[in-house]
Amino acid sequence: MSTLYKDKKCREKRARRERAHQRLRQRVEGTPARPRLSVFKSSRHLYAQVINDLGGHTLAAASTLEAGIRESLGGAAACNLAAAKLIGELVAERALAKGITAVVFDRGGYRYHGRVKQLAEAARAKGLQF
Repeated sequence: MSTLYKDKKCREKRARRERAHQRLRQRVEGTPARPRLSVFKSSRHLYAQVINDLGGHTLAAASTLEAGIRESLGGAAACNLAAAKLIGELVAERALAKGITAVVFDRGGYRYHGRVKQLAEAARAKGLQF
């Protein structure tokens, strides 16, 4: 497989995910009563934010960039199922501490599978409702 073909395939895959996310965002909106739990994956890190779209504010967030999370994962910047579970639990704890009990889940155009599913299930297990 040539490098040019690989690059094109990668660009198309990313564009497809971004289009899916745009369609999803037309239907999903975070309000002060029920904010949006947004997930973003990169090849090295995982990010989760609880967002009030009407005010444009992030109410709670967690990512594998945080030093405490990296230490608990063994020092490496891991973006695996264990990291997803930890991020889900942490963002749920931070949201519950601010009085947020119900959210709308925004999977970011990704399939509800693997790391995204693990993060969502961990947040539900900690008490977030969606």
